[in-house]
Amino acid sequence: MSRMKRFCKQIFARGINWFLVLLSIALVLTACSPNGQTDVEYVFDDLGRLVAINGTPQRIVSLAPSNTEILFALGLGEKVVGVTDLCNYPPEALNKTKVGGYTTPDEETILVLNPDLVLVAYGTPIDVINSLDGLGLTVFCIETISLVDLLHDIRTVGEITDNEVEAQALTSELAVRIQAVTSQTEELEERPRVFHIIWNDPIWTVGSGTFENVLIEKAGGVNICQNSTGYVTISIEEVVARNPEVIIAPTGHGPGGEYIYEWAMNTTALNTTDARKNDRAYKVDGDLVQRPGPRLVKGLEWFAYFIHPEIFDEPEE
Repeated sequence: MSRMKRFCKQIFARGINWFLVLLSIALVLTACSPNGQTDVEYVFDDLGRLVAINGTPQRIVSLAPSNTEILFALGLGEKVVGVTDLCNYPPEALNKTKVGGYTTPDEETILVLNPDLVLVAYGTPIDVINSLDGLGLTVFCIETISLVDLLHDIRTVGEITDNEVEAQALTSELAVRIQAVTSQTEELEERPRVFHIIWNDPIWTVGSGTFENVLIEKAGGVNICQNSTGYVTISIEEVVARNPEVIIAPTGHGPGGEYIYEWAMNTTALNTTDARKNDRAYKVDGDLVQRPGPRLVKGLEWFAYFIHPEIFDEPEE
C-alpha cells in the first residue's frame, strides 16, 4: 500500500471532516518532490497528533522499555542511539546511550544524539512530549492498552521506519500465539478470580483499561478489581473480601524484585483466601507483563498457565 493510500485510510477511519481531509492531503502533496517521490510521510500517532516523518529514520531515541523491545524485535537495533535508564532488554540495549528516566528524560542528552525520531509511549508526560516537539524533534507516541493495540502499534512502528515486512512477520507470529491461548479460554465457564498485585505498601493492583487486565481476561480469569479503572490502590481487607483464587505477583528489575511475591506468599492477612489455601500464588517476570512490547504475549502465556494449569503447559523460557 502506498504512503498516500495509508494516509488517506487513517484519515477516513478517524472520521475527520472533509475540510481537514483536503487540508491534510494538500500537506502531503506539498511534501512531494518534483519527480513524484514522497519525502515526508504524515502519520497519526496514538495521541491523535499528525506527525511528519521525514524520510526513513536513521537515528532513533526510545523513551520506553517497551518501545525499545519493539525496535529491536523489528531489527532496528543499530538505528537506536538512545534509550531510558530502564531499558534492559534485549541485552544489546544496555550498550546504548542512556537519556534519563521514563518520565524525566534529559533533553540535552537527546539533542546531542541528534535523533530523527523520538518514540514515546503511554506514561510520558504530555509536557515532556510538547517540550521535545518544541525543540524541533520528531516525536511519535504509541499507547498500548490491549493486545490488539500491541499488534497495531508494532505495525505502525514498522510503517514509520520502513520495516513493514518485518512488522508483518512479527505481528503474524504473535497473533498465532495469542489465538492459541484465546481459542482455549473464550468459551470457558469456569473463570477463577485473579488478584494481580504490583506493589504492596500501599497495595496497588490493576483495573479495567490496563493491558494487565486484558491478560487476565484473555487467559481465562476474572480480575477481582475489574470494576475499577486503571492502576488503583486496594486495602488488604478488600482483597480478602473478594477472595482471589489465584494471586500473581511480579518479580524482575523493577522496585521490590522478589519482595512483592514474598509478601504475597507470607502475609498472614491473606491466609484465608482460596489462593493461599490452595497454594495458588505465583510469581511472574514483571518485565513480561508490565511492558507492552512483543514479550507481552509471553506474559499472556504465563497468565494462562497460572490460571488454567489443567489446560496449558508451562511456557518455555
